[in-house]
Amino acid sequence: MHIAILTFEGYNELDSLIALGVLNRVRTDDWRVTLATPGRTVTSMNGVVVEQMSTLEEACTADAVVVGSGIATREVVEDPAIMNVLRGLDPARQLIAAQCSGALVLARLGLLDGVPACTDLTTRPWVVAAGVEVLDQPFYAKGNLATAGGCLASHYLAGWIIARLRGSDAAESALHYVAPVGEKEEYIERAWRNITPYLPAPAPALV
Repeated sequence: MHIAILTFEGYNELDSLIALGVLNRVRTDDWRVTLATPGRTVTSMNGVVVEQMSTLEEACTADAVVVGSGIATREVVEDPAIMNVLRGLDPARQLIAAQCSGALVLARLGLLDGVPACTDLTTRPWVVAAGVEVLDQPFYAKGNLATAGGCLASHYLAGWIIARLRGSDAAESALHYVAPVGEKEEYIERAWRNITPYLPAPAPALV
């Protein structure tokens, strides 16, 4: 399984790196999490430089994709070189999740047609202007598409992806690891309260 986190110039460290950390709590040989960037390096909104782990083209063939956010997302969606590649994203064969302003990328790709979304307060008017209904909640998913609003909602996206690809036990284990000591049960309960309504119903037991 390959999970790619799209990470652009001016990226928000909390959005890309929290997701990276939580997703990497799955420790199996067939599980790979990468930062997918348009160039060999990208620099965050606070000056943190990271190197490319996978390309945008590789992200379009990944099993799951997280579209990270940052201060330059409006420039990203106006860049034909980037957006033409990202037209290869396909929720029919991939889980696709967007964090904060990443929802604007999905909106401009036409992936949120008829699908409401979550995003951060700054990005909200741009997503609305793109014709998407914005919800006042931290997480929402429909089918293979998910969005989260607010930097610290990124673990909801990671938990949702792990639950979809590896099951609820694996997701709970990952969230338990990163949760604050003394608040783990409360933290996990809140995460499941947000994620569970958007997970596929379990198959009925055979009798």
